[in-house]
Amino acid sequence: MKALIKVGYGCNDHCTFCHALHVRHVEGSAEEVHRKIERAKQLGHTMVVLSGGEPTIRPELVRWAAHVASVGMDFGLVTNGRMLSYPKLVAQLLGSRLRYVHLSLHGGTAEVHDRMVRSKAFDQTFGAIANLSGRGLDLTVNCVVTRHNVDHLRELVDAVVDYPELTLKLSMVEPKGGADELFDHLVPRVALVAERVREAVAYAERRVGERGGVGPRLVHGAIPLCLLPGLEDRYSDLQTHGFWTMTEVGEPDFFPVDDLNKLQPVETCTGCAMNGPCPGLYRGYYEAHGADELSPLSGIPREGSFEWVREGVTRAPAGECPLRDGPLGVTPWDRGRHLFVREGERIVRFRALGRGFSDAEIASIKHDAGQVYLDVASLDPGSHDFPCEIVKLERSALCEGCAAREKCTGMFDPVAEDVLARDDAGVRGLLGSLAGDVLDVGCGGEPYASVLAPLAEQGRIRYVGLDRDAERAASLRARWPWAELVVGSPEGPSALSTSRFDHVLVLRRWNHLPDPDAALARLVTAMKPGATLTVVDRVAFGLARGTAQASREPPPSPGRYRNDSAGEAHGRIAALGLELLERRDVGPATGTEWLLRYRHSAACCSATA
Repeated sequence: MKALIKVGYGCNDHCTFCHALHVRHVEGSAEEVHRKIERAKQLGHTMVVLSGGEPTIRPELVRWAAHVASVGMDFGLVTNGRMLSYPKLVAQLLGSRLRYVHLSLHGGTAEVHDRMVRSKAFDQTFGAIANLSGRGLDLTVNCVVTRHNVDHLRELVDAVVDYPELTLKLSMVEPKGGADELFDHLVPRVALVAERVREAVAYAERRVGERGGVGPRLVHGAIPLCLLPGLEDRYSDLQTHGFWTMTEVGEPDFFPVDDLNKLQPVETCTGCAMNGPCPGLYRGYYEAHGADELSPLSGIPREGSFEWVREGVTRAPAGECPLRDGPLGVTPWDRGRHLFVREGERIVRFRALGRGFSDAEIASIKHDAGQVYLDVASLDPGSHDFPCEIVKLERSALCEGCAAREKCTGMFDPVAEDVLARDDAGVRGLLGSLAGDVLDVGCGGEPYASVLAPLAEQGRIRYVGLDRDAERAASLRARWPWAELVVGSPEGPSALSTSRFDHVLVLRRWNHLPDPDAALARLVTAMKPGATLTVVDRVAFGLARGTAQASREPPPSPGRYRNDSAGEAHGRIAALGLELLERRDVGPATGTEWLLRYRHSAACCSATA
């Protein structure tokens, strides 16, 4: 739980790509840094990390470190390391709970590193690594990759291979400050950087293998994951390092760390399975080069939900907001990743830590779709009735009319109505009206067997379930004597090739289809003229869980390839010419489930001919 404080932008290096090129004269006062250390403690942080510019050239450094330790927090630095080549300073900082160092080294030789930083700095920076190693620190050595060092990454691996406790990070240069002004001179193509990173990782693994498996681990930053297959789990940024908030010189308070300097281009990244953890491209790079180097990844299962895990509790009188009116403030809390839930005078704070969803996706699920739930499950290991164990949360009435509403993470209250049961009742009512030949794709009707079984037993429907999993089909066959179960895929030929149905159901299986377009093309040919297609599925949602609930393993679920909304699914289905009969979208007043119903028509016949 780290807080990053920028103390000023002056530096004893002169990096060609320096972010702070135009503000190197700006320094924060000692009093401002002191105040922000106190504020970090008030916000519940366990570590303060000082950055710049270069924080180690400030004469107040040792006093700041001691202050951090005196209020019970650990201390960290983002630094070029030159001052840490002095053992006495390192000893002083270790005495003030120095636990984390993110140190910049841009080449494995003086020739490369010194050219990058435009100073005779290599010996000092490398000396800092020797001073810091073996001290039990969380130590990352960061290399910013530019045109000047992109072909020298193996030399860097050789330079640090004797320090197994450190992590070596290779980061794409950001077009900001110096790298913006000298873009053509400094910024390499991201595909080349990714290629060199893959080569460096392979080389490092060989070197470490030669040493008996002992050596540094390589990670990467600011490189789209589609360019680094097999290395997705090595992504590193402020959030993976445990930073919650940061503050620049002159800012009145802390703000959440974010990725607003990057984007995932719509034309290439929409629908990519790596949208959650992927950093995308720097905006300045995209403006110069576009996204032609990227290739969206498909066929990789995505999660259908994420967790906010309980962090702490504060109190506020009824009718008072601790964010707007109290000591917490609005700005330090991430609009998506933090969640505050009111329980009387208790305010419970949760945070989403996983990377299965991007910050933008989490914020949209929370505020736009309104799919926020509280886990109230029994801790009995035999209990797992999901719909009955969660309560819908909604934005509190305290937020109405608040000037900070659109920027604030918000306050949330439990909803008295069981919206999941209410919305599901609508689906059950629709299924109860079916008659004729029914095809259930993926046997998604299992949650609705209590509705479909009586219809089949009474002869009102002939139920045929299609499932690609032979074991699952056999299990259902043993339990459903009223059903005909067929093993096959909706995307390809099956025993149903010549069958025609009055109703085709895709119940909670749309987002599990690896190729929905191919499946739709086949399913339309299985529909009689005038037949209906009913598609029901769930959007992604967030679940706030206490530490005990979070320790329970969720029930297993089949691979889910997308988290499509009704609108996204309709965009695919409408191209077939089917007549839309009904559409139920998900929103803040609904549960997670959406519904689409269509009728086979003459237009559909011509569209699929």
